[in-house]
Amino acid sequence: MKRLDFVTLRLFVAISDERSLTRAAEREHMALAAVSKRISELEGQLGIALLYRRPRGIELTAAGHAFLHHARQLLDHLSRLDADMSEYRIGIKGHIRLHANTSSIIEFLPDDLGEFMDRFPQIRVDMRERVSHEIVGAVRDGLADIGLHAGHVPAEGLEARLWRRDRLVLVTRADHPLAGRCRVALAEALDNDFIGLEQDTSLQELLQQGSRGLARPLRMRIQVRSFEGICRMIDRGMGVGILPQRAVGAVRHGLALATVPLADEWAVRELHLAVRDYQALPVIARQLVDHLLRCAERDAAPP
Repeated sequence: MKRLDFVTLRLFVAISDERSLTRAAEREHMALAAVSKRISELEGQLGIALLYRRPRGIELTAAGHAFLHHARQLLDHLSRLDADMSEYRIGIKGHIRLHANTSSIIEFLPDDLGEFMDRFPQIRVDMRERVSHEIVGAVRDGLADIGLHAGHVPAEGLEARLWRRDRLVLVTRADHPLAGRCRVALAEALDNDFIGLEQDTSLQELLQQGSRGLARPLRMRIQVRSFEGICRMIDRGMGVGILPQRAVGAVRHGLALATVPLADEWAVRELHLAVRDYQALPVIARQLVDHLLRCAERDAAPP
């Protein structure tokens, strides 16, 4: 196949689609004689027949079907190559749709995404804060290029990888009886009123599952919209809460709070990065995926 070229590949695909040399020639704006000559030369190079010439049109041989499969793949790769290079020609400008849960946004994305935007200031990242099951659905439906979601939320049909881990802690007022503990189990805190998020979040679901496993109810007294709102309510003595440790650090300034690591096995959570098809992403979206994973590896590396 020394002289195999993409014009011939496109022509062969057209013939398979049209089931006619004449209609394929019209579609590719070529003379019928030139089409016939190219296909004959192709079969000669391969040493095998690819087409059956029938009175009612063209049919593919078994080898023809195999060749068609590879021809479509090669043309698809060529199209992606051209699209990627065109983005480089215009300075890698582009638009990335990123959906992330609250924990990802508060704990990790400010630094990770800030570094990326410093490298590519001409890129627009459309970031939406969503709950994890909505994020998975958005990626699956093509409404988001990249999703960052809680790892215990199923993501069937997507390419999902571990991105970060975070630890859940019990958050109390500094003078709370549990504030001086080194570790605490959820069971030991269930006699308290809890403050949580009002949304149907994966974190709230995790807490409800934990309390159901103990056969004891979670006394949810107040539900607010944000981690900061939870911390402010706890500071005023209205209850306790369970939040990611790093998220508390980002919003606790000026508040008299204590954090105690949870001893429960489920308290170490995974955050996953999900895409529908990494190879099909625009080049700049793939670069953001690679950057986010590198940031996670860097943070996980021992000092």
